[in-house]
Amino acid sequence: MAASILPDLATEILIPACALIGIAFSLLQWVLVSQVKLSPGSAANSGAGGKNGYADYLIEEEEGLNDHNVVLKCAEIQNAISEGATSFLFTEYQYVGIFMIAFAILIFLFLGSVEGFSMKSQPCTYDLSRMCKPALATAAFSTISFLLGAVTSVVSGFLGMKIATYANARTTLEARKGVGKAFITAFRSGAVMGFLLAANGLLVLYIAINAFKLYYGDDWGGLFEAITGYGLGGSSMALFGRVGGGIYTKAADVGADLVGKVERNIPEDDPRNPAVIADNVGDNVGDIAGMGSDLFGSYAESSCAALVVASISSFGINHELTPMLYPLLVSSVGIIVCLITTLFATDLFEIKTVKEIEPSLKWQLIISTILMTIAIAIVSWVALPPSFTIFNFGDQKVVKNWQLFLCVAVGLWAGLIIGFVTEYYTSNAYSPVQDVADSCRTGAATNVIFGLALGYKSCIIPIFAIAISIFVSFSFAAMYGIAVAALGMLSTIATGLAIDAYGPISDNAGGIAEMAGMSHRIRERTDALDAAGNTTAAIGKGFAIGSAALVSLALFGAFVSRAAISTVDVLTPKVFIGLLVGAMLPYWFSAMTMKSVGSAALKMVEEVRRQFNTIPGLMEGTGKPDYATCVKISTDASIKEMIPPGALVMLTPLVVGIFFGVETLSGVLAGSLVSGVQIAISASNTGGAWDNAKKYIEAGASEHARTLGPKGSDPHKAAVIGDTIGDPLKDTSGPSLNILIKLMAVESLVFAPFFATHGGLLFKIF
Repeated sequence: MAASILPDLATEILIPACALIGIAFSLLQWVLVSQVKLSPGSAANSGAGGKNGYADYLIEEEEGLNDHNVVLKCAEIQNAISEGATSFLFTEYQYVGIFMIAFAILIFLFLGSVEGFSMKSQPCTYDLSRMCKPALATAAFSTISFLLGAVTSVVSGFLGMKIATYANARTTLEARKGVGKAFITAFRSGAVMGFLLAANGLLVLYIAINAFKLYYGDDWGGLFEAITGYGLGGSSMALFGRVGGGIYTKAADVGADLVGKVERNIPEDDPRNPAVIADNVGDNVGDIAGMGSDLFGSYAESSCAALVVASISSFGINHELTPMLYPLLVSSVGIIVCLITTLFATDLFEIKTVKEIEPSLKWQLIISTILMTIAIAIVSWVALPPSFTIFNFGDQKVVKNWQLFLCVAVGLWAGLIIGFVTEYYTSNAYSPVQDVADSCRTGAATNVIFGLALGYKSCIIPIFAIAISIFVSFSFAAMYGIAVAALGMLSTIATGLAIDAYGPISDNAGGIAEMAGMSHRIRERTDALDAAGNTTAAIGKGFAIGSAALVSLALFGAFVSRAAISTVDVLTPKVFIGLLVGAMLPYWFSAMTMKSVGSAALKMVEEVRRQFNTIPGLMEGTGKPDYATCVKISTDASIKEMIPPGALVMLTPLVVGIFFGVETLSGVLAGSLVSGVQIAISASNTGGAWDNAKKYIEAGASEHARTLGPKGSDPHKAAVIGDTIGDPLKDTSGPSLNILIKLMAVESLVFAPFFATHGGLLFKIF
């Protein structure tokens, strides 16, 4: 078969070069954000008047003599949020660090025991005529790659949180010059996180592959089996980050809303509310750090799944380096495409009015998808031979390079479709959310009914999009096609994360404006940024869920191959009971996470009520609330409550694999994938719709919205109750479910040799 056009040396230069360009670009964005000074008298020096907003003189016009006090107040609030977020993440990471070390030891012991801790070379799994490295080596290197993935995931989440807390007050201050300046600051801050995460993930994976190759040499099958630990490490940290952060943020949010907005009738983010700092901290540890770790996990797993399948295909058998690293090349050009796309939002076009914000963010998705399609076509042409074979459950399937291009492209465009369907069902610009808002006329009950119906209905098109992409990619290139389709959906991860991080940064900016006592006009601008961010956050969750479905299916295929299962027959009792149990797991997991939010929120409500009732002058604004106690309640509750759901996900594959064997485990993985995707989409979209229905009433931007308002009216209170119910759905249970289905699949893949050798103890006994 013909070789690829791109030489191996060019590939080895191109991948790290693109990663380093991504890191350099993120640092440039950080430098630009840091030019907005958080010290009195410097705020006016952060840009020329007229461009992207109003002229600088409006600072003095709007803030008058209080300008210095406002800047100092913003800096003080930002420090409180940053300290709270840093403190929580350090506490969380101490617990997670203990788990990380314990699980690494478990990986080494389980995989090492496959051949009795022998150091002798073994016949290769897929080619018995050749000798490969010992199982003990795979155990050691899988452990190392697990730790690498875990540390990279933790660092990604932490860096994202730091830049978000660095940028929130700066976004608030820039809002005084107009919505355009504030938008650019928030978006650039999101881009720092997006590019750092995408580039770091790619660079660490590339370095690990090259370091492992020094030992493995020509044994590419063993090398890339060991690399699968990287995805497991990334996702296991993401699970605890998502669940812990989600419980933290929603306990504070629900407590602040129920007492502040419903009982005391004070605005959101009012400084008199004791839970307000904890709420703002939660936005960063849940929606920034958690989402960052989550999407890094998806990226790592889809790359690992593709590499494992490729290593036992013609690329690996013939030692063709450039085609073998095709998944990394797709991610590399994705960084460059996202870099060009970002310039459209920050430099080439300027935002002048509120109504331009959401279209600008949507165009980011469209432009990046179009450019990425062209880039994938070029990479497929130069990096792949015209024809090659892909491993397909024991056979080698002949595939053309244009077919693989279509696999990546179908995943990329399916992601865009899922994003826009999510936007349709969660944005208050469209009828679904407006209908939910209208249902608030007759109280909270009808609001809840309409919201649940919307969530269920919103599953239809995304599921068809995922199904079509699976059919096309599997037909063309078997499980490798599905893996690269997932990678295609995540190829614009830098832009996706920038848009996603923009939301919580804008939300925090609005909270800081309220707490700092800034004018109503400033709050209107930050609210406009936040409203657009709400919709884009829902789009980000849609991407994460869609990619999780494809990733977990690709990992499932790799697991079946590695565990030497020829067929998965759902009519056999072993598999069918697995299907039933697997389909139940997302419900069990959701119940645990929602109850955790409920019990933590109960403590928060009691504390906020206590402070309002016992602190003299708190409602009048003369007394000072005790923010620290509320932060402690959220921290303690989230650390304690994140362990049981995490244990459920991590222990299920081990228990099923050891006691029931690989066939039952394959049923569990299939069942959890099928039900988990549906629940995740409906939960995220229901919660997003309830949130934006409330904001629709509060904004009063249309005649219809004004008939439902204003704040404090009965329809508004009904909308707040719906939003409060939706909070754990959209920010805790829904986003965590996509990690559940990915993590169980990648864990099963890593432990597959152990399960295949020693698993199924109960069936062996009976």
